[in-house]
Amino acid sequence: MTAEPDLVVLVDHDPSWAGAYEVAAEELAAALQPWVVAIEHIGSTAVPGLAAKPVIDIQVAVRSLDDGEAIVDAVRSLANEYVPELEAELPERRYFRRWSDGRRTHQVHLVERINRTWWDRHVVFRDWLRTHPADRERYAALKRRLAQEHPHDLGAYTDGKTGFVQAVERQARGADTRPASP
Repeated sequence: MTAEPDLVVLVDHDPSWAGAYEVAAEELAAALQPWVVAIEHIGSTAVPGLAAKPVIDIQVAVRSLDDGEAIVDAVRSLANEYVPELEAELPERRYFRRWSDGRRTHQVHLVERINRTWWDRHVVFRDWLRTHPADRERYAALKRRLAQEHPHDLGAYTDGKTGFVQAVERQARGADTRPASP
């Protein structure tokens, strides 16, 4: 089920996002029981106090994507739309989204656990923002500015965050001790 293109609209952190993630994670764990290795809440809705687009990002690791059709069917059975065209960009990921009342509410990023780079990047970034309030605030300010500049261009909004995200990832891995800047 597709809806209108997403507008870049940020809202203040909503504590109910954690509960929405828990419900979806339990459903995914049950549906993917033969394959699932780990499930994490990632993205801005996973960081208390951070403004975000109100879309729950869920990262799911499976042992292997070799059972691709069965895995896709299992995730789709939970009212998630499969978006295979994005595999041209990231062939190691399967992407799904869930809609409610014409707006995207969830995204599921399914990867093989062996793909540690994808997995670790998202967890490291989330954990850094959870424990570094100054960087969380800088990121929030950057996101708000980009949302105002690109309210109808999700790609430009996302691209505008890349430098900050990469700086935080380097810093979190100890490769760079300078504070991240927007």
